[in-house]
Formats: sequence, structure tokens, C-alpha cells
Amino acid sequence: MTELNADTKHHARPHQRPGSNSQSTPQQTWRYAVAGLSASLVGLGLARFSYTPLIPALIAAKWFSASDVVYLGAANLAGYLGGALAARAVAGRIGAVGALRAMMLLATLSFFASSVPVSFTWFFAWRFLSGLTGGIIMVLAASVVLPHTSPARRGIVGGVIFAGVGLGVAASGTLVPLLLQQGLQQSWYGLGVLSALLTLASWWNWPAEAKADATPVQHHAKHRHASPAIRALLIQYGLNAVALVPHTVFIVDFVARGLGQGIAAGSRYWVLYGLGAIVGPLVTGHLGDRSGFGPALRAAFLIEAAAVLLPTVSTAPVSLIVSSIVVGGFTPGIVPLVLGRIHELLPHSSEQQRATWSHATTSFALFQAAAAYGFSWIYANTGGDYLVLFALGGGAVVVALAIDLGLALTTRKA
Repeated sequence: MTELNADTKHHARPHQRPGSNSQSTPQQTWRYAVAGLSASLVGLGLARFSYTPLIPALIAAKWFSASDVVYLGAANLAGYLGGALAARAVAGRIGAVGALRAMMLLATLSFFASSVPVSFTWFFAWRFLSGLTGGIIMVLAASVVLPHTSPARRGIVGGVIFAGVGLGVAASGTLVPLLLQQGLQQSWYGLGVLSALLTLASWWNWPAEAKADATPVQHHAKHRHASPAIRALLIQYGLNAVALVPHTVFIVDFVARGLGQGIAAGSRYWVLYGLGAIVGPLVTGHLGDRSGFGPALRAAFLIEAAAVLLPTVSTAPVSLIVSSIVVGGFTPGIVPLVLGRIHELLPHSSEQQRATWSHATTSFALFQAAAAYGFSWIYANTGGDYLVLFALGGGAVVVALAIDLGLALTTRKA
């Protein structure tokens, strides 16, 4: 049973026929979008990014050593990859909406469980599970909401859903330091309470049913193998993950220690990164709706490449501000563009759209994890040369742009 059929089975209302393709009202659409935003905020924003500002406190409180803290951070990335791989199977068993609710509950539980340092294994397991929730939510949230959205609004609605990632980044730079004033254990409690409130607020706002895939069986067979455009898009999305790593992992340390400006200055750039991440998906989603997702994605790669490479050209405050905000914006902002592009390339099959988005999320997670470990190794073996990392990240998104331009040229000649 596919996740689509499972979701229809578990969530169809009595007065609605399963498989109905009726458009939701604008009010319903925004309710669904806010539910998606809440899910991405809990499973992606808070469960992942709130850990970064907690690291010094974990070490200072002697819960874990500095080396252990690094491995605990990696557990979240591993869990994210596992979630991306498992998402469709989980949705097939309990329905997509049921899976989203369950993942928000599990993420909430992980915050409370992390408030007690029982052992390294205990903490590692909960960091892994928190990453798992993020991977499953990333795959399912938009695919549950977007089928109920008119094509003209899919970009902006997708942007609203993934603005939750940016809110999580911003919260990690503002809310977590305030919670830490009450104590480390209390900080985990505070994050758990916030996550519980968001889970409760979104619980009844998910779509009551998922649209059935009306595509004939023979249409599925025709497109069983991914087209060159789809394969290229999966690689481009993975390369984009590589491009984001220098900022998501190293920007605070680069400013604080690399430039000798201190932790406070580094944290300010992280907040700017978070503010960009809130606005970014709204801007890119609107751009995709207006110009088409293919051209919008091409423009995004070009702008992102310049922003990632900017610190290699200048480390003046204005350059770092622009770089932090723009790259922060594209961290979640690339998501509605890739989602929209998938819908453009596979316009007639909701099931294929979901499967392709699952593969895209897996590609992103694989490239992200490889880059995080690879860049850490390069950093250690170059004597702490941050600029090499920004150059490599910028080069990755330049390659993504070259693939896009090359495919367009090949298609035009054909």
C-alpha cells in the first residue's frame, strides 16, 4: 500500500470521497501551511539547530567531553538520513498525517529525554531520533499539503512550510541563550514545552485526506526510470547541501576564532543567518510562482554561489553580513524551488512527486553528511584554513549551476 493510499485510508472524512481532487479554500490552505510550518519548526528548526548554542553549556556542565559533543551532533545528521530513507515506509504503515503527528511527538519527547544525561549512549540515541524526525518531516510535510494547494500558490505555500527551519535557526540564537540563564536542564524543558505547544496547535490543522493519484497505471510504467532532468536535479540538490556546510557548521567559529572577533560577534552573524532563513523560502517560493521554478532555481544557484564565495574575497563586516543573510535565506529557501521543479517535471503523478522528493531529501542528507565530515577533515589538515572551505562550498554550487545550464543547452539542441 502506498503512502498516498494509506493517508487517504486513515484521514478521509465521511462526507468526502477518497481520491477527491477538490481544491481547498484559501483559508484551509493556509491552515495546512501553518501546520507544515509548525512541523518543520519542531523537527528541523528546533530539533537540529537548537543544539548548536547548547554545545558550550554541555561542555561547561561536564555532561560530555568536547569530543563527545561532536559525535552527538553527528548523530542528528545520521538520524536525518535515516528518516529520509524511512519516511515513505512509515507513511505507508500509519498514513502521512499520522507519521507527521508521531514525529512531532517524538521530537518533543527527545527534548525532555535530553534533559537528563543518563549516559553517552542514551543521549546519542535521542539525538539520532531527533534527526530521524526531521528527515521524515522534510519528506512528508510538503507532500501532504501541496496537493491541496492551487498550482499558482505552491511556491509561496512551500515557502511558508519551510520558514519553520529559519524560525528554528533564529530561535537557536535568541531563545536558547535566554533559557540557558535558567540552567541547562531547564533549557531542554523549555524547548520541550515549546515543541509540545506547536504539536498541539497543528494537530487538527492537517489535511483531512490526501488526494488520490489519478494517473493511469501505464503512465507510471512509462516514467518508471527517472528522466535526465530528474537525475540532474537530485545531484544539484545534493551539491547545494555541500555549498551550505561552510556556513551552517563553520561561520560562527570563523568569525569568533578565525577572525578573532569573539563568540559574541560570531553569534550575531548566526542570528543574521537565521533571519535570512525565515525570509528566504517566502521570497524564493514567490519567485518560483512568478517566473517558473526552472529559471528561479537557476538564478538561485548563481546568487548562492556568489554569497558562499564572498568571504574568500572580503571579510569586511558588510561582506559577512550579506553572505550570512543570503546563504541563510537559501538554506531553507532552496526547498520550495526544488519541490516546485519536481512538480513541473512530474505534473501528472502525485505518487511520483512524493517518491522523487524522498529521493531528493536522501541525496541532500548524503551529500550534507559527507561534506560535514569531509570539510572537518580538510579543516584539521590545512591548519584551520576556513577560506578553503568557503571556496569548496562555492565551487559545489557552481557545478550545480553548470549542470543546469548544460542540460538546458543539450535539451535545446535535441
